[in-house]
Amino acid sequence: MINTPQRARAVRSQQLAVSMWPVVFISACFLRISSACEFNPSSPLETGIVCRLTKPAALVLNEQTAQVIQAAFRHASIPDINGERGVRFLGKVTYGLTNIQISNLSIESSEVELREDDAINIVIKNVSSSIKGILNYGYGSWFVHVGQSIEFEIDSSTDLVINNKLACTNRRVAADTSDCYLTFHKLQLHLHGNKDPGWLRQLFTDFISFTLKLVLKSQICKEINDVANLLADFIQQRAGDFLTSGDIGVNIDLTSFPVTKANYLETHHKGLLVYKNTTVHFNNSVFSPSLLTEDRMLYFWFSEDVLNSLALAAFLDQRFVLLLTGHELKEILKDDTESNQEILQEIFHKASSNSSLTKVWSLTPPEIRITPKGTLVTSSVAVQLSTSLDEKPKLYFETDVITTIQASYADKKLRLHLVDDVVHIKNVISSLHISTEEHQKEAALNQFLNKTVSKFGIPTVIERLEPALTSLMNSKGLYLFEIINPEIIPYEGYLIVQMDFGFPHHLLVDFLKKSM
Repeated sequence: MINTPQRARAVRSQQLAVSMWPVVFISACFLRISSACEFNPSSPLETGIVCRLTKPAALVLNEQTAQVIQAAFRHASIPDINGERGVRFLGKVTYGLTNIQISNLSIESSEVELREDDAINIVIKNVSSSIKGILNYGYGSWFVHVGQSIEFEIDSSTDLVINNKLACTNRRVAADTSDCYLTFHKLQLHLHGNKDPGWLRQLFTDFISFTLKLVLKSQICKEINDVANLLADFIQQRAGDFLTSGDIGVNIDLTSFPVTKANYLETHHKGLLVYKNTTVHFNNSVFSPSLLTEDRMLYFWFSEDVLNSLALAAFLDQRFVLLLTGHELKEILKDDTESNQEILQEIFHKASSNSSLTKVWSLTPPEIRITPKGTLVTSSVAVQLSTSLDEKPKLYFETDVITTIQASYADKKLRLHLVDDVVHIKNVISSLHISTEEHQKEAALNQFLNKTVSKFGIPTVIERLEPALTSLMNSKGLYLFEIINPEIIPYEGYLIVQMDFGFPHHLLVDFLKKSM
């Protein structure tokens, strides 16, 4: 059971986390990295992934600021304030402010600005609030001492300014919000009750107000910085997890310092494969800032080397294997009315066995090349039809396949569109009974297999890849995001993913559940 102070602290941290979400999420794509921030001149050539977040994204995130910053003020942890002061005719005056609470909060507006080569500047204007508590005071000398307690209320109005710099610490981009300050336009003290002599209000107004200003600035800005970095760590951990599947991961070390421009923020990452003891290097990055625009909220630039290395890892992890039962194979080929019907019926006959199994697997790692027409995938595949696991295969063949595929994302599903394909059949071994002349068997079977792979085999693989990849992305929580009009655009040697998005409430809720 959480005791009262701990519970209050948890609530304050939750509310402050809410208020800092726009500050930290602006840096959300600047991912966790692991070593010192020192870069050699060749580092930019190793860039495999680039993330750019533009001014429109910052404006959308800032829409939430005016609503949630109120919670940060209202639940900020304000400690008791104690002090003393020598006053003529009264001697030493001691005072203490206890049970300090902030209420009746209102915010006029909030603004965000990306400052060139500097910081993300967030200004919360005219934060009006009422600060209430108990004032305990005493005065006099060693032989006469007067002590009193009275309720107080302070009407305040302030501007909050946060300059969020993208700092590089331990090869990691962090949100440095230490440049944070409050500018008070009004701080008026009211004392309640019959024990409110006018001289007391005049006496305490100046030095209590001054002390309270310092405490408010210290506490609010300190908690903003602490929670900002806690939230930044959480977001970066989630981003790293999104690029991980089982033993397969991506090294996202920075290749250069973060870039802050007036219209966008940008970071460059290696994008190197992390898979067991496999090491893949590439150092011929073609990225240039001119390749990305500033019209959409979020951009990701991927080198084809990154996709190639992921395909290699998937091959080594034996993920390119497809098993079909006899029933599934018959369902795939049932609409084939153009191929050699004798061969087809022979396959159907072999596939009718309950133990029949068709296995499709990659013989070599697929090679990926990105072109303006789409993603060019070159693969060498083997296909084997067996009626029993213990018997020799009834049909075995290999095929070299070149496919051109375009990808899109809509209705929270990944779509793969086949643009073109080239199929070459080789190394056919068959025990199928075909009545054709012996010298014509090979040509007839090759022609049949070529058409079957092109018309039914490739579409079947794509149909199974789409939900598998969608499921993988959804397991990382992608379906929870409000992604608006995403585009996947291929170019020569790289592709760009660009999109707009809505405020990611679910990430904040998840953060509060796990971290607070």
